[in-house]
Amino acid sequence: MTFHSTTILGVRAGGKVALGGDGQVTLGDAVVKSRAVKVRRLESYGILCGFAGSAADSFALFDRFEKRLAEFKGKTRRAAVELAKDWRTDRALRRLEAMLAVMDAEHTLLLSGNGDVLEPDDDVAAIGSGGHFARSAARAFLAAGWDDPERIVRESLKIAADICVYTNDSIEVLTL
Repeated sequence: MTFHSTTILGVRAGGKVALGGDGQVTLGDAVVKSRAVKVRRLESYGILCGFAGSAADSFALFDRFEKRLAEFKGKTRRAAVELAKDWRTDRALRRLEAMLAVMDAEHTLLLSGNGDVLEPDDDVAAIGSGGHFARSAARAFLAAGWDDPERIVRESLKIAADICVYTNDSIEVLTL
């Protein structure tokens, strides 16, 4: 599932975690907002979350994820699996067009509307139309020995913004 109009990138390096996103929102082929914030910090759980896809659908999923976190006392993986089950089986949720990237001190997860909860093999997670570009850049920076995840995310998102027309350089990065 690929969504236009955003790039979200998460990197784990040097014992730290960073998750960032660009600020562009498009409606069809027109830019309607350039400074949207698509990453959130769930302070009480020590979790970072980013979303790609329809804005309303993304917020609906984010809210559901928060509720699942409360239900499972902040257990990230369990909350993600239960949300994915809901997403796949609930008629209303099944129509939502969005993806979530979730990171905490231990887990990096990608959640899709297909009921997937994916944990990347490496320390890089990306979603959205510029995700492949940002992931490639981040992997190159990691291979070059960079160990500051915030810097890696920021620079990788800049590269994605130069390549992907649905991604801009208004970048927000959160860290743990």
